Amino acid sequence: MKPPTEGGKPVTYQPSLFTQTRTRLPARTDVVSLITWNVQHASAARARRQIDWLTARDGADIVVLTEVPASGDAHAALLADHGYAVLCPAPTGDYRTLLATRVGTLTAADHLYSGAYPGRLVTASIALSGRVALAIAGLYVPSRGPKAHRNVAKRAFQTEIATLLPHLRGAFTGLPVLIAGDLNVLEPGHQPHHRVFGVWEYDFYRAFTDAGFSDGFRHRHPDADEHSWFGRAGLGYRFDHLFCTTHDLPGLLNCHYLHAPRTQALSDHSALAATLRLPPVS
Repeated sequence: MKPPTEGGKPVTYQPSLFTQTRTRLPARTDVVSLITWNVQHASAARARRQIDWLTARDGADIVVLTEVPASGDAHAALLADHGYAVLCPAPTGDYRTLLATRVGTLTAADHLYSGAYPGRLVTASIALSGRVALAIAGLYVPSRGPKAHRNVAKRAFQTEIATLLPHLRGAFTGLPVLIAGDLNVLEPGHQPHHRVFGVWEYDFYRAFTDAGFSDGFRHRHPDADEHSWFGRAGLGYRFDHLFCTTHDLPGLLNCHYLHAPRTQALSDHSALAATLRLPPVS
C-alpha cells in the first residue's frame, strides 16, 4: 500500500466531524463504556446489521470501528441516527478508523498526527459535565500487505505511531488516555506462537509500555489466552487491543472480548469491550 498523495505530496490527516449531536450524559458521569471492533470493510447492508448488533445490546458510550471502507459513510450515518457524535476521516482511498460517542462533547485533536497514512488514526477528547474527562485514539495498523510490498506500510506506520505515543500521552496530561483498535500486532509470549512475526513487531507492542500505556485486557486477565481473529488454519491471534495510561488502570473495571459478532459472521473479528471509572476532578 502506497501512501495517498495529492499533487505528488502525502495527504495529511484531516478528520471530519461527520455529525455532532446533543449527546446525553451517562447514568453515572464517572463511568463510561467502550467497544472497539474491526468491521471488515463492510458493505452498507452489512454495516446496518453491525450497527443493529452494537445498539441492540444498549450500545456503548464510546465506539471505535476499524477497517471502515473508504467509500461510503454507512457506519457514520447509522451511528448518528442512534444519537452518536461521529468523527471519521474523509475518504483517501485507504481504510478508515471511526470514533463515536453518545455521551458528552467530542472534540477532534487532529493536530497530533500528520503522517503518510491518514484515516488510520483518529484522536479526540470527550468532555462530560463541562470538563474534559478523557482522551481517546482509534487506531488501525496496516496488515502485513501483499508479497511485493510485505510489511512496508505496516512498518512505516508503526514507526510513526511509536514516535507519536509519548506526545499523545503528554498532550492530555492528567487525563486518562485510551488507545483502541486493531493493531495487527501480538504481545510477546502470545499463545500460540506465530513465527511469522518479527522482533520489530513485538517492539511496537513494547512501545506502548515504554510510553506509559498498559494493555487493558492483559491487566484484567493476566493468564488468559484469548483471540480476536483466526487464520485459515484455525490458529488464533489477539490483534484487537485497548491500551490505557498506566496510572489510570485502577479505574479499568473490565475489559473482555465479545465473540458473538464473529461467530454470527458480522465480521471476521471479535469485538473488545471495556468499562472505565474516570478519576475525580482534581
